Amino acid sequence: QVQVVESGGGSVQPGGSLRLSCEASGPSSSRYCMGWFRQPPGHEREGVASISTDVAAPYYADSVKGRFTISQDNAKKTLYLQMNSLKPEDTAIYYCAVDNVSRCIRNWYRPAAYNYHGQGTQVTVSS
Repeated sequence: QVQVVESGGGSVQPGGSLRLSCEASGPSSSRYCMGWFRQPPGHEREGVASISTDVAAPYYADSVKGRFTISQDNAKKTLYLQMNSLKPEDTAIYYCAVDNVSRCIRNWYRPAAYNYHGQGTQVTVSS
């Protein structure tokens, strides 16, 4: 059973930074997708950033390009999301997801493309 655990959320003022971490454990594949998603209050879950072993460049939602950076520590199987220049509209529960590339690669920016999601971590941006 694959387990996904996020950490690093919190409260920050506009313009501030946070780094989220995601650890995935359990059965694993050498080819996979991993992604960050978020669900703002009253809205559906949306894609933020994704990486895959089968794609050279990561995906970023337009709303976070230039401010967020997705990265990975392969040895630790840990995924990160560095969030800079945070805005109030970035307030949301942030989720990490992982799956085998055969299942997720066609729609790797969509939450529904992944079978394994974490419980989420709250990010609040407010003055």
